[in-house]
Amino acid sequence: MKPAAHSRSPEQGAVPNPAPRRRTLFWRLFANYFLLILIPVIAASVLAQVLVVRIIEQDAERLNDIVMSRFAEQTDASLQALKTNMIQMLSTSRLRSVLMGAADSPGGRLQPELLHSLREQLQQLESDELVERAYYIFVHEDLIIDAETYTNKAYYFTTRYPMEPRSRKQLEAELTGKKMMNFTDSGSSLTAVMSYPFNTNAPDVYLLVDLRTNKLQEQIHIPESWVRGTAIIDDRGRMISENGLSERDRQTLQQRIHAEGVSPQFTISDKIGLSLMKSAFDEQWHYISMIELGTLMKPVYVTRFISWAFLAFFLVVGGWVSYYLSRRLYRPIAEIRNGLKSHRRTGESPAHEGNEFDVIKRYSQSIMTENRELSHMVHGMLPIVQEQFVTKLLLGQYRDALSIEYYAKEIEFAYNPVAARTVLTIALHDNLDVPEHPTETGKTFLLAEMKDKIRKLAPGRIWLCQTKPNLLACIVQHDKAMSDSLEHIAEMAKLILLQYGDYFKATIGIGKTVQTMEELHLSYEHAVIVLQYRGLNSTVEICGSQPVRDLQGGDSFLSVQEVNRILNQCKTREYDKLLRSVLDLLEEGQRRDAAAEQMKYLLADVLNTWIRAAESEHNELNVPYYSRLFERMNRCMTWGELRACFEEIHAFLFRRPAPGTRAQQIAGIVAYIHEHYDQELSIEAFAGMMNMSIGHFSRTFKEEVGEKYVEYIAKYRLMKAKQLLLETDLKLDEIAERVGYWGRNSLIRAFRKYEGITPAKYRTLHQ
Repeated sequence: MKPAAHSRSPEQGAVPNPAPRRRTLFWRLFANYFLLILIPVIAASVLAQVLVVRIIEQDAERLNDIVMSRFAEQTDASLQALKTNMIQMLSTSRLRSVLMGAADSPGGRLQPELLHSLREQLQQLESDELVERAYYIFVHEDLIIDAETYTNKAYYFTTRYPMEPRSRKQLEAELTGKKMMNFTDSGSSLTAVMSYPFNTNAPDVYLLVDLRTNKLQEQIHIPESWVRGTAIIDDRGRMISENGLSERDRQTLQQRIHAEGVSPQFTISDKIGLSLMKSAFDEQWHYISMIELGTLMKPVYVTRFISWAFLAFFLVVGGWVSYYLSRRLYRPIAEIRNGLKSHRRTGESPAHEGNEFDVIKRYSQSIMTENRELSHMVHGMLPIVQEQFVTKLLLGQYRDALSIEYYAKEIEFAYNPVAARTVLTIALHDNLDVPEHPTETGKTFLLAEMKDKIRKLAPGRIWLCQTKPNLLACIVQHDKAMSDSLEHIAEMAKLILLQYGDYFKATIGIGKTVQTMEELHLSYEHAVIVLQYRGLNSTVEICGSQPVRDLQGGDSFLSVQEVNRILNQCKTREYDKLLRSVLDLLEEGQRRDAAAEQMKYLLADVLNTWIRAAESEHNELNVPYYSRLFERMNRCMTWGELRACFEEIHAFLFRRPAPGTRAQQIAGIVAYIHEHYDQELSIEAFAGMMNMSIGHFSRTFKEEVGEKYVEYIAKYRLMKAKQLLLETDLKLDEIAERVGYWGRNSLIRAFRKYEGITPAKYRTLHQ
């Protein structure tokens, strides 16, 4: 038996727990520090908060009021000067002579010298830096005069100075009654309005002055760093002008004004404040400055921060000194114990740790156990790491023999530096005929099973990796003289892939043979390239290093004539011909054994043209669905799948209306228009035939066809006219008669409306 000396009683050999002793010493030292040092520091901080901070806040408020008063006075003075100039201009103008001359002269013709005098006055008014544009609007005359010309109202607001219809209606609504420099928002700028004669409620002329938005913003700009933005608002909360406000600031300001009104003083939040001042120019106007309280009150925050930092510094220093003195005698053992605490095993309770020596012993054993477990885990991950290494080789990330050798040793990857190797790429495609595709987990298990079977074809001579989600790379090591063994492995791999035909269709690409590891990426790149020579005749195809198909033969895109032919067939609703032309393309491609990639480029062009035609007819843009159509076409791997795919797409895009429906009746009317476009086509006759009013028929026609009845007929006739212009030498009168117009003038007007040019110009450009 072992001696009992190893068993110690608590009184004789137990290591005492020093934690209570250290805590008692710590609090005793810290209490003395608190009484002697921290209490005076706290008193100084409170004094700074009460006295210094209050003085700074008062100075900041006074400074803001002074700056607000200065920019408000400047803006009021500029606007008052503009108002004085407008009154003086109307008082000294010869508008009464112009009005009398327009009423007395035959045809309302105005005297040039009177117009010249008015334009000179407007030019003088526009010399004001706040004025963007000044002009007269005559109430009882279709006349507008500005500094450069005079013209009618329609031409002025549509051509010379275009204005949106909504803004124009708003402006016209404002031009009623007596105006003494009222302001209105014309859309792009702020407009001052003054009426003439002054003392009448039914003025004859209005003087309108568009203010320069940027100049007005400069007037109300405050360059101080603590001003976030400025604005002018009226009693209703309408924004007259603003400078520096973001969209979020404007929304917040409008919400607060709507909720509380324009009060003398209020703040938006604890970080942003508002300062208001009433305008001396207009009693309904208020100047507002949005203040960054954080910037304005920065001295306050700095003082407050310094006070708290001063207090925190002394608190931290006192705590640290007390803690250091309490830990000094037992520091080495405590450091070892604290360092090992991070290795506590899961589920172990810290209440049974015991003294420091027991903790160190137990945690050391735990670290050794975890080290062994980690070693086993790393060894189990080696196959995954090796596969990643092979993937990087194929992608060309390692091209130096020394670096390849170094990394291979690190992951215990054994290989022969010089040997004949060839890369086979296996592109996997989901089988469209399967009603339910496997889940991602199921697909992972299928791929793992497939990889295991391929490795067994030549154990020790095949490396497998997955370079892309649906692309496997198979590296085969073989003798230089045994090229037939490579073909045999490819055929055996094909048999394995056929076993998974219910889930995948595949293409095997054979790259060129290389002799060193650093050249493997060349074989892989070649194997990926030959995949594009795949045909559409089988579910699993082997593409050798020497392609048997020519990608240069045949067209990969539709010509302009073919695109126009498809669009015309859609317009004339010859849908059967659309499907027949695609089936002919597939038969032609199958006859010459075209490559899948080339054929899909051509069919993608056809599908894109179909979608454009269907959109122009239905106006139902469905981008996600059309994207899925392209994805479905790209997943087709045989001629039969492509035929079935385009038959389904054709049935959806160009579905015919059910018999007896309103859509079928409209379709019959459209067909009649196509056959009798050169005759008179009365909307009353078609409306009566469908037992509808003219308005109801017009709305129904637009809903079904996508265009108004009149515009559809005009565009169809123009399409026929363009064909005659380009294909014949007929004169315009003969062409107009053939397409249903009464004369060449009607045809020219229609051409200018829809094409922007004359028929003769169209014939010249396109011939």
